[in-house]
Parts: sequence; C-alpha cells; structure tokens
Amino acid sequence: MTNEDPNAPAGPPPARRSPRQGIGGSPMGSTVSIVLAVVAVIVGFLILNNITDDGPSTSDGGSAPVDTTGDTTVDSVVADTTTTTTEPPLVTEGATVVVANASGVPGSAGRMTTELATLGFVMAEATNSTQSGLTDSIVQYDPSIAAAQAVAESVARSMGGLTVEVVPTPPPVEGGSLNGAGVLVLLGTDAADKTIAQLSAPVASVAPAPDVSGATTEPTETTTG
Repeated sequence: MTNEDPNAPAGPPPARRSPRQGIGGSPMGSTVSIVLAVVAVIVGFLILNNITDDGPSTSDGGSAPVDTTGDTTVDSVVADTTTTTTEPPLVTEGATVVVANASGVPGSAGRMTTELATLGFVMAEATNSTQSGLTDSIVQYDPSIAAAQAVAESVARSMGGLTVEVVPTPPPVEGGSLNGAGVLVLLGTDAADKTIAQLSAPVASVAPAPDVSGATTEPTETTTG
C-alpha cells in the first residue's frame, strides 16, 4: 500500500510536438504543396503554348489546318482524235478481168488492160463491147465466181470509183461470152486513153470567173475521191 493520494495531480502532461512551421507561421507542408501546384500550372502553360506555336496560325489567331495531301501535279495528255481512213488492200486474185472497148477510141481497151495488169490484176485479152459511145465506164462481175465481186470493187476503186453491178446475160461483148472471166470493164469515154494515176487523182476545183456585174457565182464541188 502506497501513501500516494489518488486525487493528487499526476504531474505535468508530456509536451506535444508542434508541426514544422514555415515563414509567417504556416505549416511547411502546405507551402510545398502550393509551390508544386504553381510549378505544375506554369509547366502546363508552357507545354500548351509550345503546341499552339507549332502549327500555322490564321488571321483570327487560330491554327490553320495542315494540308497532308501533298502537292500532286497531274499531266493532262490530250489524245489525238484525228482519224485517218485507210483503204483496204486491193483484191487482185480470184477472178480474171477483161476490158471491153465501149468508148469508140481505137486501142483504148488494150492500153487499159496494160494499166490494170501493173496493179497485179489477172487480165484477159481486151475485146470490143456491143455498146458504143458509152460515156461512163462500168465494172460488172459474175456472181457465180466467189471472188469476182471483191475483184470488181478493187478494179472500180483503182479507176477512180466506178459503178459496180452484176453482169447481164449475155454479157455486152462481142461473141456474148466472157470465156471464164469473172469481171468485165466496159470502158467508156470518161476513162478511154487515161492512166490509172490520172483516173485515181482528185480533180482540182476551178474558181468561177466573175460575171459582168462583178458578182461571183457559187463554186461547184468537183473533187472526187
């Protein structure tokens, strides 16, 4: 048993440690937090300002959109739309050609036979037609011979574009027979004693002479293909 008075004060309480204080009496932890917050704000502002300065700016202060498509140059090529008409090659084989003189010009059928032979046509001996004084030459063909029409059309084209038709029965030649020939040329006065070059060349147009009043007449197209 002790002699201590239970009601007596137990002595002074232990002293409490006060938090570290900064300048002005504020706690040090609060000051550090404020400083860190300010630094973070400054750093964030600098980063944001740097990002904004990287892009091009427009007149209103905003950033202009960046063209990412690149500069592409396309060269336009203009196609040549000019078309050239090419005539098919002459068909010279498959049917024999005979020239009959219907112009009345002696020897003209024989001379035309020589002209056509130079182009590669298979020619028979020239003959006379039962017609006389024919103005426009005509090319006729025998439809029973497979290649006769093609050869006839080639002969007509070589002579400047003659009319092509089926040969009548009997054919209009002396003796009434072509003797196996599939193509007949009735040589008229338009082609008598003319060369293939002369017949196939285009005819130049001649300008009309002015009339007495000084007015010119309308030109007439005379060019043939």
